[in-house]
Amino acid sequence: MTTTPPDYSDLRALFVNCTLTPSPQPSNTQALMDNAVAIMRGAGVQVDQIRAVDHAIAPGVQPDMREAGFPDDAWPELSERVLAADILVLGTPLWLGEKSSVATRVIERLYALSGETNDRGQYLYYGKVGGLVVTGNEDGYKHAGMNVLYSLQHIGYTIPPQADVGWVGEAGPGPSYADEGSGGPENVFTQRNVTFMSWNLMHMAALLKRSGGIPAYGTSSTAWEDGERFGHPDGDRL
Repeated sequence: MTTTPPDYSDLRALFVNCTLTPSPQPSNTQALMDNAVAIMRGAGVQVDQIRAVDHAIAPGVQPDMREAGFPDDAWPELSERVLAADILVLGTPLWLGEKSSVATRVIERLYALSGETNDRGQYLYYGKVGGLVVTGNEDGYKHAGMNVLYSLQHIGYTIPPQADVGWVGEAGPGPSYADEGSGGPENVFTQRNVTFMSWNLMHMAALLKRSGGIPAYGTSSTAWEDGERFGHPDGDRL
């Protein structure tokens, strides 16, 4: 077993915290995300962070909602940071067993760019990897994981093994992850999972980036539109 960690200084990661709590107030989701941030920075990854609620992200599924009549929209500038990252990690609290409304809005805005293509004709998020951090004091961690990770892979992100981590306290009112006595920061299961998630994201991102990404044959939207059917048995009729 190797004891020398890889050098991933050629990778960039973006952590988007979808807490409902604006800065500079503390965020339990951020407290758990900080573990992954520290692991990635220790491996040389350039880490960028956004607390989504601090920005005027307009609702909608267009790249710039100002063109749809909204007076302000921070997403065009934020999306540049999304596209610059090899790794995207979304963080969300649980409310009524679901991801936050802020997380829903961020995913909708990610979706707004999903129809655009890269220089190989693939959808724009091909070659990037995604992960998830969840906190709360009620059930819903795995439900949110299924929803968010499905959404990310649907728009083109690659999801490596065990690409999520969560901590959920007792049902009902009670301490949250970062509260004194919650047991969250000491929970071995959660701390193992945040470690595995971080390394799986880095390993997969490095494999994709250093190998040239997912092959374009059979995955190029522009080639399909130009008539290439990549061996589909009914290609002549499509």
